[in-house]
Amino acid sequence: MKSYNKYNFHKYTFCIFNEVMASEIEHLTMNYVSKSGSSYIFTNEGVYRKSDHWGRAANCKWRLQTNSSDPSRTKIGFAKWSHFHSINEVEKLYYIEVNFAEKTVQYNHKGISDQENLHLRNASETIKRVKEIRNLFDNDKKLQYWETAFEFDDLLKNVVLNLVSTDLNLLAIKNLLSQ
Repeated sequence: MKSYNKYNFHKYTFCIFNEVMASEIEHLTMNYVSKSGSSYIFTNEGVYRKSDHWGRAANCKWRLQTNSSDPSRTKIGFAKWSHFHSINEVEKLYYIEVNFAEKTVQYNHKGISDQENLHLRNASETIKRVKEIRNLFDNDKKLQYWETAFEFDDLLKNVVLNLVSTDLNLLAIKNLLSQ
């Protein structure tokens, strides 16, 4: 397992930062400001990042886990060095998680899970599948005319679970669930 620090954390990594309040860094000195305007503070434990853009940052995939309802675009996040994981576009490194109650979907790096038997995909396959699931959550009418024994909510859940745990496309899932 690769070790990350202030010299290499920004090179092809996946990380989930946790939002922190500005008061947590007010006594600290900024160590670096990127060309895009993001500011960084390095500590022995990890890195603070103050930025107005999260998600894809250069060659990294950095997500901000936020609990606040603060409407401002600029947020401050903290991540421990141990929370950074290596990425590339070819390896199957990602799995998908779904919250059915909130109808949300996101992907994570296999390095943050202790679960076994995760269905892993490479980056592009994962992004396509996440978009497909989001489209179903936003417009579930695609399933309205499927002839199955399932109630509609159960059908949606079964379709999404199959999209998460298999490589079957929608037509193959429809055939599977129509049997």
